[in-house]
Amino acid sequence: MVGRIIRGAECVAEGAAWLAAHEPRFAHALALTGPLPDRLRPDGFAALLGAIVSQQVSVASARVITARLEAAGLTDRAAVAAATDEDLRLCGLSRQKIRYAQALARADLDFDALRGMEDARIMADLTALPGIGIWTAEIYAMFSLGRADIFAPGDLALQESARRLFGLAARPKERDLRAMAADWSPWRSVAARLLWAYYRVETSREGIT
Repeated sequence: MVGRIIRGAECVAEGAAWLAAHEPRFAHALALTGPLPDRLRPDGFAALLGAIVSQQVSVASARVITARLEAAGLTDRAAVAAATDEDLRLCGLSRQKIRYAQALARADLDFDALRGMEDARIMADLTALPGIGIWTAEIYAMFSLGRADIFAPGDLALQESARRLFGLAARPKERDLRAMAADWSPWRSVAARLLWAYYRVETSREGIT
């Protein structure tokens, strides 16, 4: 069964209000951040390619590479499948990400079908593809499919934000943050948005593209 879908700012505001009532530290964070952006983006090949581009690079670097891909017309499946390694390298993709992008372009992934799948099935189908780990699948599910109860505990900005907000001695490891986030269901995706916004307030840096 497909759960709650975030369709805009009103859904995010509803989730943020629930989190603030549920956890006083989220209420504190929300008072500092103000209303949260919905961060929704279209689904499909370009969005998943963008998630691959964002792996293990800064937000600024990801934006530069994405802009180069767009300028080169390399954001749709057919164009990437036909592109040479050199075409993609000139846009800033590493050798490894070139392989991942080409594999995605040649994969028989039904993007329309993903919209109606349960969260666990989405994770399984996406992570079966080369170069798509759980973080990439979670980011796609949160922002492109609007899933309300997905979290990305492997994200370093979320880990650091949680450390600061909850007064932890060290950044929580992925498994520990995943366990913490269980208490934020059914709005874990909004909790992630709030933690990213709090990270920006605390560090003056963006934690997510």
